[in-house]
Amino acid sequence: PSPRSCQPHGANEEALRSEIEELRQKDLALDQEIAQLLSEGYSLEELEKHISLLHEYNDIKDAGQMLLGKLAVIRGVTTKQLYPEYDLELSD
Repeated sequence: PSPRSCQPHGANEEALRSEIEELRQKDLALDQEIAQLLSEGYSLEELEKHISLLHEYNDIKDAGQMLLGKLAVIRGVTTKQLYPEYDLELSD
């Protein structure tokens, strides 16, 4: 059984209400951020293109991290130790 199934019904319901409220707040904040960007002259198409490019960047970065991890295992070192060899910053 999951931890939630062990909780009293009221506690589980309250946790869900809290989560829903948190998601509503995030939705409102994102709507406000979009409105701000639109007021600064950005178009929805441009924003969607940037979001798409960020997703692509993150996918490529994840693949690179996975490869660095596998290489580190093969060499018996930490991933962090490989960064200087490939001119990477820890913040990369």
